[in-house]
Amino acid sequence: MIAHLEGKFEQITPTFMVVDCNGVGYGIHISLSTYEKLKGQKSGRVLTHLSIREDDHVLFGFADETERGLFRHLISVTGIGPSSARMMLSSLSPKELFSVIANGNVGLLKTVKGIGDKTAQRIILELQSKLQKEATSSTSILPGFANIHGAQQEASDALVTLGFNRASVEKALAKIAQSNGNNQSIEDMVKQALKVL
Repeated sequence: MIAHLEGKFEQITPTFMVVDCNGVGYGIHISLSTYEKLKGQKSGRVLTHLSIREDDHVLFGFADETERGLFRHLISVTGIGPSSARMMLSSLSPKELFSVIANGNVGLLKTVKGIGDKTAQRIILELQSKLQKEATSSTSILPGFANIHGAQQEASDALVTLGFNRASVEKALAKIAQSNGNNQSIEDMVKQALKVL
């Protein structure tokens, strides 16, 4: 398996890039998240996942291990192929997608093109406990998510205790994280959520 490619970035678009490795150009399908991290760079290393089907070998590329790990979790779900996983990682950042799955937010997951109610529920059913365990594991392939998940979960629990509907709370917190990032205190998240709930 090809674990990574390092070389000159010959071409980079929001969905595809070409990496020249010693005169050989590798075409790699990428997500919008990876594009945002790599655009403007002339060369570098791209982590990869090789998808092999009967009639096709396709390379998918990632800017970091966090995104590749989440991609591999997604394609392990029945009915989710590499293209659907890439679409999810293009619609939501890896941190947002992790939070949506770990918190069981079916409504927000359904906003991704091509993901219906049953598929969203299956993704959450198959991955929620895995991602929650992995966030607290010291050997996690998804580093940096333990604090995010913990803080959001505490903020969510506090708002539910105040009488708000959990689905509405999760949606509000996801929007807040998208707008302001995930490095906020629980108190700040609760205050901002109260303004929109």
